[in-house]
This record gives sequence, structure tokens and C-alpha cells, in this order.
Amino acid sequence: MTEPAVTSPRPSLALRHALLPTGGVGSYAVPEWLERVNTDYFQRRISSETLRAIQDVVIKAAIKDQELAGLDIVTDGELRRDNLVDHFAVRLAGVEIDRRQKAYYYDYYDAVVRHPLPLAPLHLEEEFLFAQRLTDRVVKFSITGPHTLVKRIRDEHYHDERAFARDLARVLNAELKRLAAAGATLLQIDEPYLGGFPEDVAWVVDVLNAMVEGVQAQIALHVCYGNRYGKPSWEGSYHFLFPRILDAHIDVLLLEFARKGTDDLALFRQYPNGFRLGMGVIDVKDTRVETPEEVAALIRRGLEVVPAERLWLNPDCGLRHLPPAVAQAKLAALAQGAALVRAELLGTRP
Repeated sequence: MTEPAVTSPRPSLALRHALLPTGGVGSYAVPEWLERVNTDYFQRRISSETLRAIQDVVIKAAIKDQELAGLDIVTDGELRRDNLVDHFAVRLAGVEIDRRQKAYYYDYYDAVVRHPLPLAPLHLEEEFLFAQRLTDRVVKFSITGPHTLVKRIRDEHYHDERAFARDLARVLNAELKRLAAAGATLLQIDEPYLGGFPEDVAWVVDVLNAMVEGVQAQIALHVCYGNRYGKPSWEGSYHFLFPRILDAHIDVLLLEFARKGTDDLALFRQYPNGFRLGMGVIDVKDTRVETPEEVAALIRRGLEVVPAERLWLNPDCGLRHLPPAVAQAKLAALAQGAALVRAELLGTRP
């Protein structure tokens, strides 16, 4: 198998389990009361200081939930983010937003770019550092990728998605380098809109490579089929990613398999590569909690194609739309299922 091309060696990760490590994709469950609190902020009923204090508390709880579930890799639950676009759009210098127009937590701003994007920080390293101080486990930090952003931010300057995406990649590359300098060792790029625009993959890989050039951290890419209100935005096969994705300068590729089934695992046999596969083995669009044995059965399917040393385990997508108790139970099933298979491989008890 060939190794993915990278521009320079990247640091290794200090994982609790080097074999079959587990982690979330990004977002954690948002309880109904927190939806109301966020909506209160957008309707000017609470201050940004009050909202931030509440977010600090729920992030602490989310990290503890992930630790108790037994995950090797944790996130801040993306609990400061109202959606995967606006959290970045409001921080991108040169993107114009009328903040008065948004009244509900899950709404999107009408964001527009009318001038070239200046190279300016997004100040995301503060969010990473807050999470990292709370845990001794690897913290993964996610960035929405250029392709998804150009699909949601109205372009009145570039008049060319590729040119707009290249400029976004330049800005986000600088932000990734700041995150790596702050201590982030695992950075994830989220590109869910690729599933709806498979014809774009031909140019998106080049943009992604520009985004991660010179970044001294492990790079993961998450491509899903959407998760708006717990529903998929698109359907399909991951066949559109191959073989072009083999040119991506990434270390981990996170894909859905729990809800969609495991047929696309054959792509990893058809197109040999050196990526680690972040295999989705938890269905985030179903509130039924999988048993550890069900999770283990899916993992064994993955091991028929991908060597154990290159298989990572995660839910299909983020947990934002699940009830908190269900989300934690699913993560526990993920960790327990991994432990069953890990014990089989090592000849020990889980």
C-alpha cells in the first residue's frame, strides 16, 4: 500500500490506545435548554458574557462525558458553534454579516463577501486551549473546510468558487498553523457538502492541500452526507472520492458506515492507500443505542479491509441532534465495542 503524500513529517499522537483508538467526530449533544439559551442570545435577551459562561460549563461537562464513555480522542463538543458555517463566517475578516437578521440558534446568517479576503486571525486557538486544559487526552479540533464555506457564503467578488476557495484556504492555513503552534496535534477539516457536490472533488483536493501545507499536526478529513436536524442532506456512495482523494495530504479519512452500510469499505481494497480510516460505526440519526457487540461486528468488517493499526473508530457524524443521555450511551457502546475487538486482537480480556 502506498503512503499518502505529505509536505513534511507530522507529529505523532499520544493516544491511550494505539490500536483501534476511539473518538467523536466533532459536535456533542445540545440539550433542549441550551438551544433556548442560544436563541435567547440571538434575540438579545442575554449578553455574550452570559452565553460564554454557560458554554464554558457545558463544554466541561461534554469533555467529562467523553472521558467517562472511554474515548481516546475528545473534542469540545463544538458547543460554542451554532452551526458549522456561521462560527467561521463571523470570524473571517472581509465577510459581511447583518447580525440583526438571525433570531434562532440553528438559523444561518446571510453572509456575503464583496472584497478579497484579508489575511487575519480567527482566534480559534483560545477555544482549543480551553478544551485542552480540561483533559489529559488528545483533543481534536475541527475547522469547516473551504468547499463547504463557499457553498454557504454568497460570493459577490470572486465570481469563481475555486478562486474563492483558494483564498479561504490561504486564510485557514494560517489559522491551522496558529492552532498547531498552540499545541493542537490533531486537526480535522469538515467537508460535508462534498457529498452533495461530488463533481467538485476534482478541484477540492488541491484546495485542501493548500490549506494544510506546512501545518505541523495530524490532519483528518471528515466527509459525510449531512446531519441537519438528525436527517441526511444527501445519499450516495463514497465512490466519487476515489481515486482523486488519494492525492490529499491528509493522515485520517473519516467516513460514514453505520447508517449507510459497509459496501464502501471495498473502495479501500480497490484503491490501496496509506490513510488511517476513521470508520463510522455509530448511527447518529437513530436514537436507538447500539450494543457493544453490534459495534464490534462492524469493526470486524472494517478489519477485513483495513489493518488494525490503521483503523480508527468514531460515530458517522456529530452528535448534536441526539439527546445527551443517548449520545453518551452511544459513545460508551463505541468504546466498549472497540475494547472487545482490541482484546481479541491482543489475546487479552476487554
